[in-house]
Amino acid sequence: MAEGNASTAGIGKHGVLRLPSVDVDSFNIELKDEEGFLGDRACKGAFRKILDDLRKPLKKNGDDPLGKTPSAEIGKGSLDQMLVGDDIEAAALVHGAIEEFAQELAYVTGRFLKTKAWTDTECIVVGGGFRKSRVGEIAIARADLLLKSEGHKIHLIPIRFDPDEAGLIGCLHLAPSWIFEAFDSILAVDIGGTNIRCGVVETKWKKAADLSRAGVWKSELWRHADDEPTRESAVKKLAKMLKDLISQAEKQGLKLAPFIGISCPGVIEEDGSIEKGAQNLPGNWESSRFNLPGLLIEAIPEIGGHDTTVLMHNDGVVQGLSEMPYMQDVKRWGVLTIGTGLGNARYTNRRNENKKEKNLEDGKDKDKKDRKAKD
Repeated sequence: MAEGNASTAGIGKHGVLRLPSVDVDSFNIELKDEEGFLGDRACKGAFRKILDDLRKPLKKNGDDPLGKTPSAEIGKGSLDQMLVGDDIEAAALVHGAIEEFAQELAYVTGRFLKTKAWTDTECIVVGGGFRKSRVGEIAIARADLLLKSEGHKIHLIPIRFDPDEAGLIGCLHLAPSWIFEAFDSILAVDIGGTNIRCGVVETKWKKAADLSRAGVWKSELWRHADDEPTRESAVKKLAKMLKDLISQAEKQGLKLAPFIGISCPGVIEEDGSIEKGAQNLPGNWESSRFNLPGLLIEAIPEIGGHDTTVLMHNDGVVQGLSEMPYMQDVKRWGVLTIGTGLGNARYTNRRNENKKEKNLEDGKDKDKKDRKAKD
């Protein structure tokens, strides 16, 4: 395992707070109040509970417009249809749940903004599976208005990329710039408590150096929660998915970088181990003897004739990084991912600082030229 870790040293360490273009001020904060973890008040399950609580008194009277289907089994698409359907009572019920959830989301966000790590945050992007619905978009917009009404100078906006792809695209921002000059795509992995998604992400760096044109060329999804695999079989399945994608990318003629970016739940240590937060993954991923980056390097030692390097970071951090090209007009920004839990990360851009420094240097050079011209 030590050999696997050593091979990543030239490209960076896992879970670090200083990335190529941003500093990660904090991630995976677990705020609490008297009722428990605050994130539990603004996660996917919290919305379902709110909806269920609104339905209970109606069920007793036989007046539930959503019928007998349990709230947990009503899909996001069905809820979205209710908002625009002919059943006004069903639409009113869903809107009521959206309003209550938005209030919870605004409250939790406000608590984050009061922490030292989130001071002076200018914008927050909201990702996760809940965002991938009209219900989620309305809840985010409503929470944004509630925060503004309370005096917060903040913008709360849905993440631009499809949440299923954002965790893959964000892996590009873990990679050093030389990768984009020599290669046109990377392998990316987004690990969740229910699914593991692997993909080939095209950088399209020549069209947009800020990676705003990047996109997922091809991806594969494995719903591991259905199979209940052991930890070892999960790693083997992941490695096979990546090998299949390498083969397909080579056949397509893509110049795949010898780099695998991984988005994974939990607090990621610099050596690639996971300190905590991986309890929903198959098996014990928090064991000191388990190191996913090292195991993947053993399984895939080379890509395109070059030694493979792997970089892994927290899933909330990585999903938020996909938004980085659109956050260049602010300095401090964050991400909240609404899923099984509430992922979170806060960033400070360094590109703006670099631009300021460059402008200052350009200004000095211009002054020198002006003085020479006068002489």
